[in-house]
Amino acid sequence: NLMKTDVRETENTYEVDVDLPGFKKDEISVDLKDGYLTISAAKGLDKDQKDQNGKYIRQERYAGAMSRSFYVGDVQPEQVSAKYEDGILQISLPKVEKKELPKSTTIAIG
Repeated sequence: NLMKTDVRETENTYEVDVDLPGFKKDEISVDLKDGYLTISAAKGLDKDQKDQNGKYIRQERYAGAMSRSFYVGDVQPEQVSAKYEDGILQISLPKVEKKELPKSTTIAIG
């Protein structure tokens, strides 16, 4: 249930919103390779830090790594924009023009 994602289609772009609450900008990476957009986030809790008021009875904060990939087609990295604000990563991808197949033609048999 981590990395909940919304994908919106506009006239010229696809807008991807990913929930990453509690992460800092430098703990998130976005990569584009072979037509796949991969979003990764890693967070570690400092195990050496001890609470001065006692020991932990229960610890529910997330520590670890997660990633998610989406096929986006033949998009160039310079065409993709991303920003991270208030725990939400927003990525904008241009729509790739669909290549049309050639129209069928009849070939004469000699």
